[in-house]
Amino acid sequence: MSIEIKLLKGLKKILEEEISSNFSDKSIKYGLEKAITVAIKQFPVYNGFWTQKVLDLIKDYSKRGQEERSQIVLRIKDIIERAIEFYTEENFWEKPVQFLKGVGPHRAKLLNKLEIYTIYDLITYYPRDYDDRSKLKKISELKPGEKVTIKVKIIDYEETKTLYKKIPIIKAKLTDGTGIVYGVWYGQKYIKQALPQGTDVLISGEVKRVLKHIEFENPEYEVLDEEDKEFLNVGRIVPIYSLTSGLTQKVLRKIIYDALTDYSIFLEDPLPKYLREKYNLMDKPVSIWEKHFPTSFLTMASASKRIAFEELFFLQLNLAEKRKEIEKLSAPVFKTDSELVERFLNSLPFKLTKAQEKVWEEIKKDLSSGRPMHRLLQGDVGSGKTVIAALAAILAYDNGYQTAFMVPTEILAEQHYNRLKKIFEPLGIRIALLTSSTPKKEKTYIYLDLAEGKLPIVIGTHALIQEEVTFKKLGLVIIDEQHRFGVIQRAKLWKKGENPHLLVMTATPIPRSLALVLYGELDISIIDELPPGRKPVITYLFSKRERKKVYSFVEKEIMKGKQAFVVCPLIEESEKLEAESAKKLYEELKKFFPQFKIGLIHGLVPSEERNRIMEEFQNGEIQILVATTVIEVGVDIPNASIMVIEDAHRFGLAQLHQLRGRVGRGSEQAYCFLIADLKGEDATERLKVMVETNDGFVIANKDLEIRGPGEFFGTRQHGALNSLIVDLTKDMKLFEIARNEAFELMRYENERLSEYEKNLINKWLNRYLKGELKEIVL
Repeated sequence: MSIEIKLLKGLKKILEEEISSNFSDKSIKYGLEKAITVAIKQFPVYNGFWTQKVLDLIKDYSKRGQEERSQIVLRIKDIIERAIEFYTEENFWEKPVQFLKGVGPHRAKLLNKLEIYTIYDLITYYPRDYDDRSKLKKISELKPGEKVTIKVKIIDYEETKTLYKKIPIIKAKLTDGTGIVYGVWYGQKYIKQALPQGTDVLISGEVKRVLKHIEFENPEYEVLDEEDKEFLNVGRIVPIYSLTSGLTQKVLRKIIYDALTDYSIFLEDPLPKYLREKYNLMDKPVSIWEKHFPTSFLTMASASKRIAFEELFFLQLNLAEKRKEIEKLSAPVFKTDSELVERFLNSLPFKLTKAQEKVWEEIKKDLSSGRPMHRLLQGDVGSGKTVIAALAAILAYDNGYQTAFMVPTEILAEQHYNRLKKIFEPLGIRIALLTSSTPKKEKTYIYLDLAEGKLPIVIGTHALIQEEVTFKKLGLVIIDEQHRFGVIQRAKLWKKGENPHLLVMTATPIPRSLALVLYGELDISIIDELPPGRKPVITYLFSKRERKKVYSFVEKEIMKGKQAFVVCPLIEESEKLEAESAKKLYEELKKFFPQFKIGLIHGLVPSEERNRIMEEFQNGEIQILVATTVIEVGVDIPNASIMVIEDAHRFGLAQLHQLRGRVGRGSEQAYCFLIADLKGEDATERLKVMVETNDGFVIANKDLEIRGPGEFFGTRQHGALNSLIVDLTKDMKLFEIARNEAFELMRYENERLSEYEKNLINKWLNRYLKGELKEIVL
């Protein structure tokens, strides 16, 4: 039995003796207050919220009357019983949600659909919005169109049915003495039983004028009970949650409210006290209460600030820790004077841009520093990141080290292999391609040559992280489109060498705010300049009704010898999504363009066939390539000057920008046509950004603003950031404060913290890194 449980059971026994003595304060020597205070201060975490609550309750117990004493003792006993339940569980907050009051197996399954699995998931499932139902109005003051709450008595009911589907209509006559209104519920016959005639009730909803009277259609309601002062659905600022079918707002509010009532008092506060005081931040239990059930919009804003600060602080604390660990490691020291590098640079038909030269100098400095390079290379589509990666790989080879180049898809791996083979072979550098489609016999030779150090450079997909792959002297790891990989995959490859240098690259421009949140342990380089002579892609936005215009233009351009991509979001048709599937569109376009050869490519096309189609497209034998987003990155066809994107409204802006980057890679003018459902004003405004600019960072900022960090990359990998309450596009100041404090705390080796605070921070850092959050740090 743990010391906590022993102390708690002892406290419970003391309280039961006090109850038996009829709250005399004589059951324990020196009185109940003294006994409980001494016991609480023996508790290992005596400065917890629940312990403080007990101390506050028991204060001046001997001066209280008998009735007040009974209330105090019973309240403390309830807290102690909850504490016993809390400390009996090894990790209470990870306990499945189904064991909570009001949940059970059926509701637990519904909550699971919302990614609520544990008690902690539940209490941190924050509202998506709020409805202010706090201001009570009189019936005589009501105006159509406003949302209000009224306190009324139910006078009478009438019941009818809708004309066609015969849905029951329950109509209640309501009054507050200043007038008459009606509450109308469709298909909810139970209302008459839930709210009998004569019931006093709070009604919330939108005021509607119907003929000569005022109605509330399907209003929220809560029965007035003089003993129950906590109204969850009306008469207050009411939380609005994202739901799933079978779960109502009322039910979810009650479940969360009960969980907070029973257990929030046991929440530890992982933020150091000096930070809470310095920035006037709420205590954690208070902030979670105010986030769910705010007393005012001002306190809700303060709660949001506190919760966001904590999440950002722990994310940055982890990155600061990682950076500190990296700086302690020793790595291969590369000599940067290389004749081979000079030969390669002189063989290029172009000069590096100033941005490329600057980035190359930064990378050379890292490679010769003696500590592992950990650098993120950002560059817009077509800015020349691959050349920089090639330079680093050549330098690694010239220093006697191997390079592993990992990419997320086979198509991209094949593209990189074909391009880099042309670069490396004239320099006498051998390169190999390793994917799941590589023939077994060829794989065996690659494994052997990598292990013996005979193969200096390998390009591949996840196949590179298989156990069979070993390196004799891995000195450089390059990861392209790195946000497609999880931390475990990246770490597996990195650990195949002895602290090799790491270069991660992305063509998805990441706003500075998000880059620092996600990659704070990496140094960041940016290629913010396109090669000279590259013309911006001209982009047009068309509605679906105007598709023929687009394809007429495509026809004219192909007749001039050009090629076109046509991209759509699905492989197969779907009844749920009104989107063009690649297969269906392929058949349509074959009929529309019988004179042209059309290819079809998507993730399910076998590797051999895909290679053949890509080769035919590269050689100009295929004029139109219909594809899904498998061609989003890496595909380089200089003669392809047209990109048509069907159902463009279904893509994020960053993804559209990536797709557009597949054209305009030659010297000819290129065009991008976005065909979309333009009924929604939001979709139209969003897609207009693509028409107005080719600047990836402008587009990325807009995408972040619209979709939030969790969906920014079109992948659930960054799902933990969906919980961030902070708006990274607006609240940079809060983020910078959290980042600076985290890095400063790490720099001072936790000198400011008590032993208790150190242990608590480590415990909560592990909590934050248990879930998806670990997927965004290396």
